[in-house]
Amino acid sequence: MTARGWDARADAAQHALTRLFGPRPLWPGWRNTSPFRLRDAATLNYWWRAHLIEVRVDAFERTGDPLWLASALRVRTALLRRNRGLFNDYFDDMGWLGIALLRLHRASGDARCLDDAIALWRHIQRAGWQASGTAGVPWRVQQLQYKNAPSNGTFALLSARLGALTGAREFGDYAAATLRWFDDAGLVDPGSGLVFDGVNRLGDGAIDTDWVFSYCQGLYIGALVEQYRGSGRTEPLDAAVRTAVTAVRRLAPSGVIDSENSRFDQRAGGDVGLFKGVFVRYLGELVPLLPSASNDHRMLAGFVRDTTDALWSGMRASAGLRAADVWGAPPPARTFLSTQLSATMALEVRARLEALSPEG
Repeated sequence: MTARGWDARADAAQHALTRLFGPRPLWPGWRNTSPFRLRDAATLNYWWRAHLIEVRVDAFERTGDPLWLASALRVRTALLRRNRGLFNDYFDDMGWLGIALLRLHRASGDARCLDDAIALWRHIQRAGWQASGTAGVPWRVQQLQYKNAPSNGTFALLSARLGALTGAREFGDYAAATLRWFDDAGLVDPGSGLVFDGVNRLGDGAIDTDWVFSYCQGLYIGALVEQYRGSGRTEPLDAAVRTAVTAVRRLAPSGVIDSENSRFDQRAGGDVGLFKGVFVRYLGELVPLLPSASNDHRMLAGFVRDTTDALWSGMRASAGLRAADVWGAPPPARTFLSTQLSATMALEVRARLEALSPEG
């Protein structure tokens, strides 16, 4: 399959996302499942909307079509209206939105998006990091002593990117401090580089070593890539490769990551639907930095090819290009927006990598 072929597949996935879940972001909840289910109509799912913004920015950056950028801006407006402002109780949610709005600013030049991203960063820093009394970002306002990889990974990424864009030292300092926190808190296995989900969830200081999710690996990889770009030092890149290789071996021994829903006794969808797409997104940031002849490049690029091949095979055999939680499998009776977003971002990554290097 040529690079142009994957470009067409990414386009098809973007249009399927619109057909399946509705063209208007102000539709109640921007339907969380397809086919539609009434009890989901009023559900906001704030952080899913952040990924919807990013997915539309992906399409704009790939095609240059301003309609995708306009779509992303409409999602921003709709989200802020439905949420009645920028903030909520979950620091990882706000981190995701900050990352998305910063990308939207860079694509559109809209100063409001940069202002919003900075406002989110300052709120997370003050109401989260400072309010908890120790280093690291909590999961939510109601549990300031429970800190996890999603909240800190998003904060590290947002901090690094704001620092690179604005040149303000404060952002870079927090990006570095947040990455140090991962090691200090014991969330990164020193032998393998595998990232655990969180610490002190039950107030007992324990690390959730049995909670190993693909998006935690992806966020940590993404933050390390940003540190490498900002410093030029090889150590962050080496650490990112170690985590990526371990994660692929651990989570995808057959070439495709399982649904990961078994941890939460869910059959499909929900927040977990987004996990794999996040992992592939940040692998897409790492792979182009590696020497193409290296074993690590071959392995990681091969994983992206294998998993997106399986994903597309399952999608094209379904009604309306619906995605399944296990990529390559037939979709269940209902597909969650999170699952479809995950699939779309993965296909955008494949298209971008093929455009950079048709051989992978």
